[in-house]
Amino acid sequence: MRTIELTYPHTLGVEDLPETVCAIGFFDGIHKGHQEVINTAVREAEVRSMDSAVITFHPHPSVVLKKEVGHVKYITPMKQKQERLENLQVDRLYIIKFNKELSQLSPQEFIDHFIIGLNIKHLVAGFDYSFGYKGKGNMENIKSFTRDRLSYTTIDKVTLENDKISSTRIRELLKSGRIDEANELLGRPLRFSGVVVKGDQRGREMGYPTANLELYEDVLLPRPGIYAVRVIYKNEVHEGMANIGTNPTFTADRKDLSIEINIFDYNNDLYGEELTVEWFKYMREEEKYDSVDALITQLALDEQNIRAYFSK
Repeated sequence: MRTIELTYPHTLGVEDLPETVCAIGFFDGIHKGHQEVINTAVREAEVRSMDSAVITFHPHPSVVLKKEVGHVKYITPMKQKQERLENLQVDRLYIIKFNKELSQLSPQEFIDHFIIGLNIKHLVAGFDYSFGYKGKGNMENIKSFTRDRLSYTTIDKVTLENDKISSTRIRELLKSGRIDEANELLGRPLRFSGVVVKGDQRGREMGYPTANLELYEDVLLPRPGIYAVRVIYKNEVHEGMANIGTNPTFTADRKDLSIEINIFDYNNDLYGEELTVEWFKYMREEEKYDSVDALITQLALDEQNIRAYFSK
């Protein structure tokens, strides 16, 4: 997959670009609804013997359009989004920088510059996709902006148990620890990657060595607590338990969250190594214990419960 980053105005010449079928959207999470949009574009491109493409944006429009939003954490940060789109057999990815200049474009200017101007012959989007200044362009009035230069497909809402699958819904599930329900909407386990850094090494002293994960990107973490996870390291998959929290037994006034992972039946040095973690089940809240022995007893019970979960 070829990735092309664009800022308005871009300087690409339409005559130098292949004819493409393109899916467009922000696609945070690339959940089952997004997959329907993207897979439709990939299939249509194959039928038309064209390249498939995806247009997405960065940062999230709310960072630019809402003064109170200074920073956004993502279900799928850009690196992971790129990997996921490549797995979906997308040929080209256009990442458009969302800034004030882009937000001021009229619907016609947006279509002329970023759709017709990128040699897109067929556009695929969800029913609620909007474009142009204040979202005045949408999939109901898009025909008035195409200049008869492209066709389009609108994907109806994709639902699970009569509720629309959406990034907002997934975010709410993650915040409440309902990770298994979020995974159902994603169509795969929530996953993110990072590098192992040195921690306080208390876990090793207690018989539960942990890998402290420092994330690469602005990831939306699920609710703090204890989780059943799988860890992917050098194409090997290991089961384990993870804690997102502040270690209140040892640190009374800590505010920042850490991610600590105990990999079952594994005790090798992982400092500086990259791990990918898949999140499966919220087990319990993080708690403060009166003694280290009480914490060790709880960790043994957590391990037992998580091993039983994965053995089902």
